[in-house]
Amino acid sequence: MSGTTTPATQVLKKAAIDFSLVAYDYDPDADRVGLQAAEAIGAEPGEVFKTLMIMLDGKPVCAVVPSDREVNMKKLAKAFAGKAAQMMPPPDAERLTGYKVGGISPLGQRRSVRTVLDAKALEHALIYINGGRRGYQIRMAPDHLVDLLGCPTADLVR
Repeated sequence: MSGTTTPATQVLKKAAIDFSLVAYDYDPDADRVGLQAAEAIGAEPGEVFKTLMIMLDGKPVCAVVPSDREVNMKKLAKAFAGKAAQMMPPPDAERLTGYKVGGISPLGQRRSVRTVLDAKALEHALIYINGGRRGYQIRMAPDHLVDLLGCPTADLVR
């Protein structure tokens, strides 16, 4: 996988953070892309985190949550001291991040936005996050992700 470069992997390489890139057969028809990724790479669903782009009080934010859970919008709003949160429409998420839905990474987005990582990530030595392209997962330590993004952790899921 060393020949595969995305904005997300470039960020990690520039910061000299240890990671591995895992490729899998992306299924665009999967009901839940994160769960399909977990199954395809042989990982527990709770170790594979999905990247969600959300509008909070009219401003974009990013939430990284376990693929087998759903984000609780009230908890997310509280994590950012906001009031009203809803999912960002896919075309807006793609335009903002520079990634296609199903391949959005919290790293290397076109425009930097406030990000929060679900606290469940810290229960694992290594987690998977999207690698910035459909069919690619980055395996890395969650504390490196927190440090790199300067993001808080919070309980975000139902």
